[in-house]
Amino acid sequence: MNCKFPPGSIDDLQDALVRERYIADRGLATTIYLALKLQRPLLLEGEAGVGKTEVAKVLAAAFDTELIRLQCYEGLDISHAVYEWNYTRQLLEIRLMEASGTIDRQHAANELFSERFLIKRPLLQALSNDRPRPPVLLIDELDRADEEFEGYLLELLADSQVTIPEIGTIRAAVPPIVIITSNRTRELHDALKRRCLYFWIDFPDFAKELRIVMTKLPQAPARLAEQVTAFVQELRAADLYKAAGISETLDWIAALVALDRQELDPETIEQTLGIVLKNQEDIQGMRGERINALLNRARAR
Repeated sequence: MNCKFPPGSIDDLQDALVRERYIADRGLATTIYLALKLQRPLLLEGEAGVGKTEVAKVLAAAFDTELIRLQCYEGLDISHAVYEWNYTRQLLEIRLMEASGTIDRQHAANELFSERFLIKRPLLQALSNDRPRPPVLLIDELDRADEEFEGYLLELLADSQVTIPEIGTIRAAVPPIVIITSNRTRELHDALKRRCLYFWIDFPDFAKELRIVMTKLPQAPARLAEQVTAFVQELRAADLYKAAGISETLDWIAALVALDRQELDPETIEQTLGIVLKNQEDIQGMRGERINALLNRARAR
């Protein structure tokens, strides 16, 4: 059952997220609710793997609307994020005009630089007014993009519009649900932050992570789920280059279920540690007696 849009209360939103198997604490649910009610973009920051991107996915599923994703990277520009002109079709149209002998420069310019020849990229697609519900626009890992592109976003975030020099301003009748994520590899500008509601998603405590695991992987043996969750909690407290995220916890348990394991043991941890740790130095530092010590602490929880 899909949630009505916008949700009637924070409780309704939390229930909708749970139905999509996303466990959000009250603080996160409140911030999402306010972003929806106030029609403001939501900026989510936190370590990789804590569930920032998943928020956009579950909102699209909960509201039965389209998810439009822009994955950011260094060098991302307007032609890949917003729009570009279909030069091949424009050239073909010019040749057809020339062949007909009826070409007029002003008419040709108006015709060639119209929406018919516009290739809409994710940001422009999100402003389309032909949907029953606004889409969820996910601008993922914005910190990976250049600062110049971040500046370009300000018009869209403030007014739900973009300006195309040849056409003018294109504005959404109803603002899209904008979710921006950042792993904080660099600091985002204050001008962008002022246009957004903000929430930092932290690593969960043991009880919350175990609930996430049992919600996402109900087929996992309870003892195994408890031990893996406790072990990952111990790993995060260790001096590692890269802490394991919730996604790694889920991947590890899914792998152990596939191996028909009922509980953790040192040998299994040694063989599968690369699923939960993604840095060779971290893996080497955890082998041997350190694994035994962490496992004993995990079992004692």
